[in-house]
Amino acid sequence: MGFIAWIVLGLIVGILAKWIMPGKDGGGFIVTVILGIVGALVGGYISSFFGFGTVDGFNIGSLVIAVLGALLVLFIYRKIKS
Repeated sequence: MGFIAWIVLGLIVGILAKWIMPGKDGGGFIVTVILGIVGALVGGYISSFFGFGTVDGFNIGSLVIAVLGALLVLFIYRKIKS
């Protein structure tokens, strides 16, 4: 995927992750995009490790994997912060 596609996917995934797991997190647009991109990378790595697939474009499977990865990153971030 291209650089712009990662940013758009990161924004969508970050918004969905913060919507599913609301809380008092600082940051705005940039932090949400970074959360989504890191979540997509983490989710893609874990899912490919277990053989479920990877984040390889804009499809439902990739979106679900990326959101689950972003939720995991958000959960770990909140546990470390508190």
